[in-house]
Amino acid sequence: MRGIKTNPASSSLLRLFGAFRKRWGWVVLIVFVLVIRLFATNAKQVEVFYSQGIYPVMSSLMRSALNWLPLSVGDFLYGLVALYGIGKAISVIKRVIAGSHTRAYWLAGLRNFCFAALVVYVVFNLCWGLNYNRLGIGYQLKLQPLLVSQTEIDTLTVHLLTQANRYSGLVGSTTRQQFKQKEKLFNRAESEVQQASLRYPFLEAKLGAVKPSIYSYLGNYLGFQGYYNPFTGEGQVNTTIPVFLRPFVATHEIAHQLGYAKESEANFVGFLVCKDAQEPLFRYAAYLDMYLYAHSILYQVDSARANQIRMERNKQVQADIQELKFFYQQYQTPLEELVMQGYDYFLQANEQPQGKQSYSQVLRWLMAWVRKEGWEAL
Repeated sequence: MRGIKTNPASSSLLRLFGAFRKRWGWVVLIVFVLVIRLFATNAKQVEVFYSQGIYPVMSSLMRSALNWLPLSVGDFLYGLVALYGIGKAISVIKRVIAGSHTRAYWLAGLRNFCFAALVVYVVFNLCWGLNYNRLGIGYQLKLQPLLVSQTEIDTLTVHLLTQANRYSGLVGSTTRQQFKQKEKLFNRAESEVQQASLRYPFLEAKLGAVKPSIYSYLGNYLGFQGYYNPFTGEGQVNTTIPVFLRPFVATHEIAHQLGYAKESEANFVGFLVCKDAQEPLFRYAAYLDMYLYAHSILYQVDSARANQIRMERNKQVQADIQELKFFYQQYQTPLEELVMQGYDYFLQANEQPQGKQSYSQVLRWLMAWVRKEGWEAL
């Protein structure tokens, strides 16, 4: 059997690349990390040069490049990474069982892992992550998200429920059935954001690449309704959740695409889009979602009052909330709690010290909006 001849030139290039990575790859990465961290300390600088400068152009290009594909490229990438990780874990376990692991093997593995982590960190921040350090929606709308008093949370809860009751009556079964169609949902979500940009010019952008997640059923067990992929610019929506939540989730993910990284800000942008939407289902989705946040917070400080307000739900709102509870009860597993704990740490590490509670911090933005514009604006 004839041996395979190697190209001396290609072998030299591979050796040269390997030598560069060993000698200079670490230096380049560490310099990038330091520059990113230094740049991120100045929120005004991030807002002007990154969030309103580089990022909109870069994210628009990513969305344009992938919008024509019906499936999520980001989902496939994450799937490949997961398979690679599983393969590596099996390989390590086999080595340990065989007793062929050495100190040099573990050190090389740790070195490679750290190098890969630095690469991901740099790419993540350049593609999207620096938006965590921007001035954001408060700067753009001149809002101060201060603490919300018990009286304010009470009034807010009542107001949100009143609106949810109102719009639930405008959303019939035909409309709900229509918006189970993914394409119709995403097209309408993008259209509503474009309409909202007439009122809030900072929302203007070339939209696209909002897609159903191929991991939607898995997402039910892990506890996610949608997510944004910073490496591809795609917004993924879990399209198995009840239809009356999907419009708000879709606009929330579009807010992430527009550079609102913090969950409370993405929630608030989604609310601003949906509360004046032409489609009643979008209004209902936003008010119902915000009501659930507000009622939960009120229950923590005054359960009797929260129970009293709960009695004001109309039949449709009550039925939808029961459907939502039943939906999530079907998928509760210990794995969800573990994943959510990891996600909590991720949020805390990215300028959101409240962790998972950051989502409900949208109530501070709502009250800041009310203090500025009055209750009629809500």
